[in-house]
Amino acid sequence: MQSKHEKYNGLIARTQPLEPALTAVAHPCDESSLRGAVEAFELGILKPILVGPRAKITAVAAQFGLDISGLELVDAPHSHAAAAAAVQLAREGKAEMVMKGSLHTDELMGAVVASATGLRTERRISHAFIMDVPALDRAIIVTDAAINIFPTLEDKMHIVQNAIDLAAALGFNDPKVAILSAVETVNPKIPSTIDAAALCKMADRHQITGGILDGPLALDNAIDLAAARIKNIDSPVAGLADILVVPDLEAGNMLAKSLTFMADADAAGIVLGARVPIILTSRADSVAARLASCAVAALVVQARRENANKAVVG
Repeated sequence: MQSKHEKYNGLIARTQPLEPALTAVAHPCDESSLRGAVEAFELGILKPILVGPRAKITAVAAQFGLDISGLELVDAPHSHAAAAAAVQLAREGKAEMVMKGSLHTDELMGAVVASATGLRTERRISHAFIMDVPALDRAIIVTDAAINIFPTLEDKMHIVQNAIDLAAALGFNDPKVAILSAVETVNPKIPSTIDAAALCKMADRHQITGGILDGPLALDNAIDLAAARIKNIDSPVAGLADILVVPDLEAGNMLAKSLTFMADADAAGIVLGARVPIILTSRADSVAARLASCAVAALVVQARRENANKAVVG
C-alpha cells in the first residue's frame, strides 16, 4: 500500500517546472477558499486573480494572516457578479483556469454554461474526480459524479472523451476505461449495459479516441485482477482500469463518497469540456485534495498549451 497523498504529491511535483497558470478565483471570501488559492500560489502551481468584494477579501486575508499583496484583485460587489467576472476573464483569454471560491457550485456553473457569455464548447461539460485511494497503486478517475444527472449515450461519449483527455494530460499512456454497470454482460433489461457496449463500439470506430475501452464491467472486476480472473473476463481493461465511467450521477456520487469515507481516499475535482478547466473545491476537502485539484487543472492547461504550440508549428 502506498502512503496517503503519494499520488497527489506526484501530480503537484509535475507542476513545479511549469509556468503558473493565471487563474480567476471567483469570490474567495472565506478562509478555506482564499487559503487554497494562496497556498497554490506559494507552491507555484497557479497565479491567482482574486475576483470578489475587495473589502471582504482583504479582511479575510488580514484575519487569517494570508499574504495577498502580490496578487491581482478584481473588485466585484457580490458572488453572482464575481462568478460572471471570473468567467469573463477566461472568455477574454486573461485567465487560463477558473477556480471556485466561497460561492455555491450552481452559481459558478450557471455563469460557465450561460449561452451568450459562458465558456461552453462543442463538448458536453462533465466533472471528474481524481481519486487517491491508498489501497491502489494508481490514481483512479471517476466520472461523472457531479454534473450530468442522467447522461444520454451522446453525453457519455463526451464524458468518456473528456476523461481520456484528462488522463493524457496527467501522464497516462493509453488510459484504460471501464464502463461500469452492475454486471459484466450485456443485458437488454439493464440500459447501462447497452450504453457500455455502444461506447466500446464507438471507440472501435474512432468516435472516441486515445483510450482503451471495455464494458460493461462491474466495479470489482474493473479494478481487481483477481475478481476479473475468477469470472474469466478476457479484457485489457478488467482489473487495470484507470478511468471508471459510472451510469449516472447517483452511482458516481455514491462511489466517490464510498471511496472517501470507507477507503480513506482523497478526491480532487475538475470540470472539463469548457473553454478552460474549472477547479471545484469544497470546504470539506483536505489541503492535499485542494492542492491536487489545482495541480490537475494546471497540467490540463499545460497540455492545451503544448497542443496549441503543435498546431502553430504544424
